[in-house]
Amino acid sequence: MKLDTFLMERYQSVYENAVECNLTESGVQSLMIKELVDPATLADFHLGYGHTGGSPGLRAAVASLYPGAGPENVLITNGTAEANFLVAWAFGGQGVETAMHVPNYLQMAGAFESFGATVRPLPLVPAAGRWALDLDRLAANVTDQTRLIAICNPNNPTGGILTESEMDAVCRAADRGGAWIVADEVYRGAERNGVVGPTFWGRGSRIIATAGLSKAYGLPGLRLGWVVAPADLAADLWRYKDYTTIGASPLSDHLAQIALEPGTRAWILARTLGILNDQYPIVDEWLRSRPGIFEWIAPLAGGFVYAKYNLPISSTELAERLRLERSTLVVPGDHFDMGKYLRIGFGYDPTVLKEGLRRVGALIDAIRR
Repeated sequence: MKLDTFLMERYQSVYENAVECNLTESGVQSLMIKELVDPATLADFHLGYGHTGGSPGLRAAVASLYPGAGPENVLITNGTAEANFLVAWAFGGQGVETAMHVPNYLQMAGAFESFGATVRPLPLVPAAGRWALDLDRLAANVTDQTRLIAICNPNNPTGGILTESEMDAVCRAADRGGAWIVADEVYRGAERNGVVGPTFWGRGSRIIATAGLSKAYGLPGLRLGWVVAPADLAADLWRYKDYTTIGASPLSDHLAQIALEPGTRAWILARTLGILNDQYPIVDEWLRSRPGIFEWIAPLAGGFVYAKYNLPISSTELAERLRLERSTLVVPGDHFDMGKYLRIGFGYDPTVLKEGLRRVGALIDAIRR
């Protein structure tokens, strides 16, 4: 097995703390411990080993978010990234055929390919002011040989959300050949209309849902995610987890239970909604101020906008010039295999957002001249 470099994640990891204006974040401004709990109550917390599959209380709290699920369906992981990797490891392999919703956070695609699997695209396309699933490509690229369909909904990087009919179409395509579906739903709860969208969980017997507290909840530092799957598969994935991180931090497990208490969860998601709807107009107005340069579809979820640009420069070169000349970081469309696009995060510090956009605009103006 040879792992290829995960370009987007490595790019952010190396440079996000080395620039003055980081516009690559895809969630919202993170919470502080004191906003969840009185820090004094943690003074006597034992930092020993916890429940490696997740504490019973946390697994029950996660299960409550998925109709019909119980604690036996839940495996707690170190972030959604580990959840997705465990699924890719369990389902990938030499010669295995998979299909993937694109554009997408390409962790699973890289993992599948490293394990020897083939990945066929299921593209989103701009249509009538939204990102729509290409149903013709869905029919063509999900075959009797497809073992797993990977979906990201709400989608990163577009901020699009599949309609109920599109979700049903994916399920029908999977059922035709007996494929499984893994739905990365980490942005569920970050919908800008304030309505938490439907989950894929419960739409069939071969559904896996992954998510975590990093994006919609503003708690990336907890590194707390989960897999929701049929009980026998959840137990089997735990076997894979024994070879990776073994278990999440017991402190993260404890704080996650607090975050998922109904009242606290409602407050956190309301906070996220406020941030997204207060700050999206900043980037929307900035994009509108440059007619002829940008085309974009307003994101339905998540703290980012995915904008196509019309300039004689590749997205990687543009991102690098922004980093080197303006100390500003954005995600180039090349990291999603889509060329002349930029993903710009707007969910963090609005002062940094405005200054970062000013710097991006200054470089764009220089390139145009």
